[in-house]
Amino acid sequence: MSDNDVRAMIIIGGGPAGYTAALYAARANLQPLVIEGFQWGGQLMITSDVENYPGYPDGILGPQMMQEFRRQAERFGAEFVTDDVTRVDLSEQPFHVYVGDEDYLAASVIVATGASARQLGLESEVSFQGRGVTYCAVCDAAFYGDKQVIVVGGGDSAMEEAIFLTKFASKVTIVHRRDEFRASQIMLDRAKAHEKIEFVTNAVVDEVLGDGVMKAVRLRGVDDDSTWELPADGLFVAIGHDPNTSLFVDQLDHDDAGYLVTTPGSTATNVEGVFAVGDVVDHTYRQAVTAAGSGCMGALDAERYLAAREGHAGTALTAPRPEAAEV
Repeated sequence: MSDNDVRAMIIIGGGPAGYTAALYAARANLQPLVIEGFQWGGQLMITSDVENYPGYPDGILGPQMMQEFRRQAERFGAEFVTDDVTRVDLSEQPFHVYVGDEDYLAASVIVATGASARQLGLESEVSFQGRGVTYCAVCDAAFYGDKQVIVVGGGDSAMEEAIFLTKFASKVTIVHRRDEFRASQIMLDRAKAHEKIEFVTNAVVDEVLGDGVMKAVRLRGVDDDSTWELPADGLFVAIGHDPNTSLFVDQLDHDDAGYLVTTPGSTATNVEGVFAVGDVVDHTYRQAVTAAGSGCMGALDAERYLAAREGHAGTALTAPRPEAAEV
């Protein structure tokens, strides 16, 4: 095997984190290969208007923003494979990244596979994504000023989403399948004390209703199978997220929920030369802008690692500051 067969960097995943890492790596002349997956673009591909990303004062559609991220990285030399990674071997250098029978070799790997919001599993839920159904109150609450919305869930995340939504919506109804909640008592008390929040327990969402845009949901009672309609303009599904880490949990350190663990102050994993960025490590913020920032960090960390292997400090993090220049 010749050195020419080994790429400097492979980025696994195509979303804000992966594409930003690709942009920085490409500008550092590392010619990264991005294996972006069939469903490239991450969670923004099921997001309609994005109004909270800097640089887009008039907002932008989520899929369009991801296309622009991708095009910018490609402009500087990033290469793309629109397919899913099926297996990785991080046990030795060079690392092996498999797409079916195709074996790609790399001196460094950036994992940017993100996380997926848990869904209710309804056909109508999919039909109304971006037209009433959403998975992030921080992202989309501003679209529901003076409107009635529903939050599905019973944990702290659901309570936090509901309380945040009260800043905009006229009424927030929390729907939970049981009458007991996983939420901490303090979060539950805050939600119950809020004048805009109501609770419907022992019920599940059976169907999202509307004509082009959401108008209501059909609820079904868990105890008696009775059904009724509840008018609402928005449905916020807050039943958790799952990190897309099944390929890596046998080889990389992770927490109990499956999120990859990195060295504090770094994107480095427990395997030297492997870095993790974006929502695959972040279960707190989960925003496009934080994922992009994390992708930048991963590329800089990887570039410095590759440079150190070649016996120099690298360029990404060592450019002299103007004020430090000798005079």
